[in-house]
Amino acid sequence: MIRVKKVFPDKLFKMSIRKWDIRVVVVDNSLYTSGGTGKGKGGSERMSSMRWSEQFRWREKVHKQYPEIWDLGIVRKRLPFILKHLKDGEAVLDIGAYNRELGGRIKKYYPHILYKSLDIDPAYPHDYTSFEEVKEEFDVVLLFDVIEHLDWEKGREMVAKIFEILKPGGRVILTTPNVYTPGRYWKDVSHCTPYHYEELGALFLSQRFESIELFRLFNAPFLRYVMKVYIFSFFFRFLTLDFTKSILLVARKG
Repeated sequence: MIRVKKVFPDKLFKMSIRKWDIRVVVVDNSLYTSGGTGKGKGGSERMSSMRWSEQFRWREKVHKQYPEIWDLGIVRKRLPFILKHLKDGEAVLDIGAYNRELGGRIKKYYPHILYKSLDIDPAYPHDYTSFEEVKEEFDVVLLFDVIEHLDWEKGREMVAKIFEILKPGGRVILTTPNVYTPGRYWKDVSHCTPYHYEELGALFLSQRFESIELFRLFNAPFLRYVMKVYIFSFFFRFLTLDFTKSILLVARKG
């Protein structure tokens, strides 16, 4: 049990919250919470019932693969990286697609790609406005700077849904702000959840993805790139800071 310092009236009561399967007990003016086992089938119930010890186990697995932020290789440009993980003729779902500009850029290289977009913003036309509308499977799901706009539980739900709509061998390519880079996450007031790279990798492994790869995304003019990557990198390490803007993840479904 976790003790939370908060004063309540002098009485004993119990309250159960079914969705989270949490029991809250107040005894002698002290609040305690304990997580339950969770029941039910399917992604969302499984996510709500997952214990933190399981999340720690997945996070430790990511840590062994990438002990420090500087163990993540640097990718300069996003589009060539995407193209390397695509094949012409595959089905692609772009979540948070904005104006669908990325789809047009991809089709210049792979004209037979089946590109579809999902976005809640009505300013531009999209194939889907919610996951409930998606009834087909995809080879690749693109998710750029989206997951940090959701709270922790909604983020887990989305990853579970992505797993369900991916074909066997399907891939997710995702970016999120690098929390090691000062101010990068906090520049947008609509951000809800900062993701350490270990937490991000653990999230996808916990939702049955077979493997993950993690990178840092940094594109800058040549001189600035050389100065930060090769000359001043020691100073960033010494300060436990980074200069890259985003964490880039590739997760594969078995």
